[in-house]
Amino acid sequence: MTKADLIEDVSRVIEMSRKDSEVIVETVFESIVKSLRNGEKIEIRGFGSFRTRQRNSRTGRNPKTGARVDVPAKKIPYFKPSKDLKDLVNSGQPATASSSAPSGGPTTSS
Repeated sequence: MTKADLIEDVSRVIEMSRKDSEVIVETVFESIVKSLRNGEKIEIRGFGSFRTRQRNSRTGRNPKTGARVDVPAKKIPYFKPSKDLKDLVNSGQPATASSSAPSGGPTTSS
């Protein structure tokens, strides 16, 4: 699923214009990114949690030349799914009636 597909699903389910649905989806993503930048943890019950993890600096190698490269320390985003989400994915059942759209077919993006 692409972001365009997600916007289309939101638009269809809540019977709202595509432009309004795009604003909602973008706002949710921006809120998640803003919170992660501030070092906050985002927890969505029944879905999972987003947080950052600290990676230490290390010495890597350039795969093309084999030269050593210093890789600086950095934060990386990390998602941990909830038990409910894991169970839903493994049961093969749709989470809600609105998410039972056919899958595997061609998708179109705007």
